[in-house]
Amino acid sequence: MKVFRADLHTHTVLSPCGDLEMSPVNIVRAAKERGLDILGISDHNSTLHATLIKQLAQKEGIMVLMGAEVTTKEEVHCLCFFETEDLLSEFQIYLDRYLPKIPNDTKYFGYQVVVNEEEEIVQEIDNLLISGLSQGINEIEQKVHELKGLFIPAHINKTQNSIISQLGFLPTDLNVDALEISMHITKEEFLSKNKYLKGYTFIQSSDAHYIENIGNVCTKFTMKEASFSEIKKALKGEDGRIVELEERLK
Repeated sequence: MKVFRADLHTHTVLSPCGDLEMSPVNIVRAAKERGLDILGISDHNSTLHATLIKQLAQKEGIMVLMGAEVTTKEEVHCLCFFETEDLLSEFQIYLDRYLPKIPNDTKYFGYQVVVNEEEEIVQEIDNLLISGLSQGINEIEQKVHELKGLFIPAHINKTQNSIISQLGFLPTDLNVDALEISMHITKEEFLSKNKYLKGYTFIQSSDAHYIENIGNVCTKFTMKEASFSEIKKALKGEDGRIVELEERLK
């Protein structure tokens, strides 16, 4: 077994809130400098940068979980990850179908661009990506698992856009693979106020929108190799695989 350091919540320049320096090349470079083994790419309601970052990261020995941070009809943010590019493409079709056709105001929200390895803009997304889908959280969870993906409610300790802030609690019928807390709280602090969630697996991520935030907090995965199937096992605590939260880097 080996220990792999993972930051599973990273935005790129594609997210309207993502800094212009968050290009695929810069993200991979920063992940390597921070000693990350696994990186989750999770732009708002879009997967369009994940494949390129996976290709770039492989050259540096870094595994990439490809996915998106999806906003549900209830305004809950959820991390959704997929094993293959084909499954990722299927999910992108789903996102395009249910994302409201609200034009992005670049002066207010910022640009939403897809760039290539040379950092040239190859596409600009017209519809605002931070809108909530017209699908509820249960429908999205079911779609993710239909595509054999991972479904993780994001930053559940936050006072907005978290499952607890929006619904007041975590529904017992929601099939989650883990729960994410932000870098601003410890697991112990969170559980002291939410004891009913003690039995769940937790991850902690940077939610990086700026280069300097990548890897500020990490989750440690103890498993045989950095692969999608091993991550699934670790989140379930199967066959000796373990998930632990790492103390924040100073």
